[in-house]
Amino acid sequence: MLQFPNGFLWGAGTSAYQIEGAWNEGGKGESIWDRFVHRPGNVLNNDTGDFACDHYHRMPQDVALMKKLGLQSYRFSISWPRVLPEGRGPSIISGRGPSTSSGRGAVNPKGLDFYDRLVDSLLEVDIVPNVTLNHWDLPQALQDAGGWPNRDNADWFVEYARVVFDRLGDRVALWSTHNEPWVAAFLGYAMGVHAPGIRDYAQAYQAVHHLLLSHGKTVQLFRQGGYRGEIGIVLNLEHFQPAGDREADLAACERVSQEFANLFLDPLFKGHYPEMLFDWIGSHQPDVQAGDLGLINQPIDFLGINHYRTELVAYDPDGALLKAKTTPFSASGWGQTEMGWGIDPPGLPAELLNVKENYGNPKMYITENGCAFPDTPDNTGFVVDEKRIDYLRAHIQAAFEAIESGVNLQGYYAWSLMDNFELAMGYGPRFGLVRVDYKTGQRIPKQSARWYSEVIAQNGVDE
Repeated sequence: MLQFPNGFLWGAGTSAYQIEGAWNEGGKGESIWDRFVHRPGNVLNNDTGDFACDHYHRMPQDVALMKKLGLQSYRFSISWPRVLPEGRGPSIISGRGPSTSSGRGAVNPKGLDFYDRLVDSLLEVDIVPNVTLNHWDLPQALQDAGGWPNRDNADWFVEYARVVFDRLGDRVALWSTHNEPWVAAFLGYAMGVHAPGIRDYAQAYQAVHHLLLSHGKTVQLFRQGGYRGEIGIVLNLEHFQPAGDREADLAACERVSQEFANLFLDPLFKGHYPEMLFDWIGSHQPDVQAGDLGLINQPIDFLGINHYRTELVAYDPDGALLKAKTTPFSASGWGQTEMGWGIDPPGLPAELLNVKENYGNPKMYITENGCAFPDTPDNTGFVVDEKRIDYLRAHIQAAFEAIESGVNLQGYYAWSLMDNFELAMGYGPRFGLVRVDYKTGQRIPKQSARWYSEVIAQNGVDE
């Protein structure tokens, strides 16, 4: 048995748009994902998150399920347009109080009440709330005003954060500003496969800068406000290896690694952007104003790391801006997931060690790690999902290896608590520990849920 340190935090995660449903109920405004999924052809099978897992209506039952599974912490996101339907909050500069009128500064009480009840429900059963402010569901009204490429969006995010901090800040222990800003910027603004569906690398890099700027300003607000708890950010740090030993492949791998990791880690921890990458992208560089990097380089309490896979990188003259092509890599005998992702458990400690050795070994949480496999229920609805257990076991073992190597890792969150709307992939891939019947909404814990409950209870995993 690999025994984790005392106090190691075990949890599972979800995101608002992927589970809540109730997309136009309770005063909620439209998000970019609401708009995106209602355009035919953007999502497989033209699925939408309109209903998702109906968590908005089933929240008490879901919290009871978390308690039954033994979760110590639950990572969830807040829907920005559920709290501020038009995106804008009370002006921090003017100091104007919350408005009850429509439009600028209007807070939706029903939206805040929902998250207020969720936090209280979690605390009542001794589950630590881990709250993400932005998991990609930007209010459509703000996208209409330019979205993340618009510098004003950084200040609009701070307004939103203050509304949430003021309501929940006395009870939430862990806050993240953004989940995977790389995905929000590049899949949303460069490749167009996520909302808002724009294909423009210059906008994507500008979005990166404003996402990071909003993060820094929000951390500053959090400190000045004296709110309870700790604050950080969540990055997707996949592992990249050169496909060969050609100089072109090595350079391409370095560019991809810099765009995924250094583009965020360098300004967050060192106060500058990666020079080599910026030289390469040339005119696509974002507009960075005086003082911006100092704001981004605010000390944070922890770094959340989402990790799923390893990819091989080769030079490709047709490989978009970075002139690179990535292909899945799997360790021997592992195969691929339903998403076509490789499975490479050693890639996880490699990324954790990179952060330890190059960025000061901050407190870290694995905030997402999981896999999708075809799940077939038996006649009772129960799912035997041994492949998911194998995946999770191997990655938890790899996390233990990282701790043994001195990585300051404090917790692990499986992705995801339940099957959900997998964004552009619709309802096909199932990542959940708990099976969701999308026709009835019924929740049935899978074999992996029972296994994970034992890991939590033992604070350890078999060798």
